[in-house]
Amino acid sequence: MTIVEVIDAHDGFEVITSLIRTTSQVVLIWLIGFVTFFLSATLDNLTTTIVMISLIQKLIARRDDRLLFASLIVIAANAGGAWTVIGDVTTTMLWIGGQISPLKIMSAVFLPSLLNLLVPLAFISFSLKGKTIAPPSKDTGLLAVDRFERNLMFYLGLGTLIAVPVFKAVTHLAPFMGILFGLGVLWLVGEIVHRHKDEHVRQPLTLVHALGRIDMTSIVFFVGILLAVACLDHAGLLSMLAKWLDATLGRQDVIVVVLGLLSAIIDNVPLVAATMGMYDLAHYPPDSFIWEFIAYCAGTGGSILIIGSAAGVAAMGLERIEFLWYARRIAGPALAGYLAGAVVYIAQHAALH
Repeated sequence: MTIVEVIDAHDGFEVITSLIRTTSQVVLIWLIGFVTFFLSATLDNLTTTIVMISLIQKLIARRDDRLLFASLIVIAANAGGAWTVIGDVTTTMLWIGGQISPLKIMSAVFLPSLLNLLVPLAFISFSLKGKTIAPPSKDTGLLAVDRFERNLMFYLGLGTLIAVPVFKAVTHLAPFMGILFGLGVLWLVGEIVHRHKDEHVRQPLTLVHALGRIDMTSIVFFVGILLAVACLDHAGLLSMLAKWLDATLGRQDVIVVVLGLLSAIIDNVPLVAATMGMYDLAHYPPDSFIWEFIAYCAGTGGSILIIGSAAGVAAMGLERIEFLWYARRIAGPALAGYLAGAVVYIAQHAALH
């Protein structure tokens, strides 16, 4: 969030918004959907959601319109993160645990994830038919940033986010170490670039000022959800649930679909962790049906409710999306996309094996 705020302070998103010429909301939402889908596969769904919502805030003035775009961004980010090992926490967990491999998961889950996006995207774009974009009024005030500084901070900030998975792969350190290192580089470059400016001009452009603009309430809310779920996990209730499902339902495909639906309410990380503990690699080898299907269902099932994923919680904080509004307007199309993708994966696996 801090890196995005620094980019925003330098009006960095103008690099992208200046390239978007369309006035149709339908065209824009398809463009935003696909950019989010592929960007999430490269970054991660949480970071991508923050970046893309910051972008649409520069493009669309009406909040009611932005809510639909933000909701679609959540779905696209979760769908995009499910088909790479670095796009979502759960796929990263499965990769580190040896359950999936990078190339296999991409080939197996890409098509279901794409369909998971296309179904709700078609629903939402139909509701936007005929609507035009009302851009926000541009602040032509005293922004003391030239073209070079704007482009430098935009590409450096975006490059920092993209480089985090590479940092993790090279150093084997936790991803937050890479983000903090990149934040330090961004801070240093900002201080050097603005060193000759007056204090009242330089101060709004600094990283310290960006830290003060962070919405701490959404972070605290996110931490609260994780703590509540961690309590359930620590008490052993999630493991008991997984074993009960295994004894009651029996069929692996049904169990995994149900776990994906549960991830709309319960955080998908402990659910996947419980599943990893329940099924061992001796009986279920790497890249087998259950692991790939879990990667899809756990990654995309959280889109059904706004609180079901980190991306959703971030969007909830950034755009003040109400839980009931999302459940009423978006849950249906998101569920349809989730089930359509699940059917495609099962059919695809049956055809290839």
